Amino acid sequence: MIPGLLERDELIEQAYFFRTFRERLEANLAAQDVLLLLAEELLSTTRLPLAVQYLATEMKHSGSLGRGFARLPHYFTPFQSFVAVQAEDDKRKMTLSTALLVLEREAEYKAGGVSPAGLFMYMIETITRNRLGYEDGLTAMANEPAFNADWRLNASMVRKQIGMAEFAELVYLRSEWYVADRRRSDPEYVPPVPALFGEKEGKIAAASLGRDPLFLFAALQRQLGYPEVPKPKPRDDRETLVQQLQVKIREMDIRLRMLEAEARGTFDPLQFGKPEMFRDLPDDTDLPPVPTP
Repeated sequence: MIPGLLERDELIEQAYFFRTFRERLEANLAAQDVLLLLAEELLSTTRLPLAVQYLATEMKHSGSLGRGFARLPHYFTPFQSFVAVQAEDDKRKMTLSTALLVLEREAEYKAGGVSPAGLFMYMIETITRNRLGYEDGLTAMANEPAFNADWRLNASMVRKQIGMAEFAELVYLRSEWYVADRRRSDPEYVPPVPALFGEKEGKIAAASLGRDPLFLFAALQRQLGYPEVPKPKPRDDRETLVQQLQVKIREMDIRLRMLEAEARGTFDPLQFGKPEMFRDLPDDTDLPPVPTP
């Protein structure tokens, strides 16, 4: 058992919570009602029902799931809070549904026996693929309870170097394959920091230099069974576009009828209703009488 990491039964219930919450939100059920029902469904021998009850209260007062996660740091990790907060930011491309799927797979991976290297790559790919921002994302990773001190320090170092060096290079330099490369020319070489990634990860990273980092993540998933990050679903704007077209057609129909009435000399603005810009103003008949002096 990794110190600071939740017990396996807690992680299994977390994965169920994220999955069921996502499915019911996609069915257009109210988030607060879903949370209250889930608090009754979850295994009572875990601490998750109490956490979910608190989330329901937080949703009622602030409407924010991420804020509720952040206020339960003893249960939800900084990275989980980070993902939820970013999904609720309108400026980000990640939807809440995608965020919950990301957190579900993370909890399942931890419950099945976590590899720090696999978890590190999963988190980095989540940030990269969804453009969540490396500064805050890697800061959250540096506080991940599943990582030991070396991995947390590595997250902080990557945060400082991510814009100046390729990510594949940063993986290669912290791998056993890099150490083996150096020792071929210098048998006495001692790395200044411990290698965190194995030889296979180092080989794949070296082969991925100069390429899109998403290719590196995909290769690690194929070759080493690393967890796969959900692909962000493109937003479906067809319904919104149809509504906009319907409004435009109505406006064009009104304008056409106004032109026809004006051509016949029968134009009466009242028959076309009150213009939008004056829609909230009262009619003359609704105004109070003007007092006489």
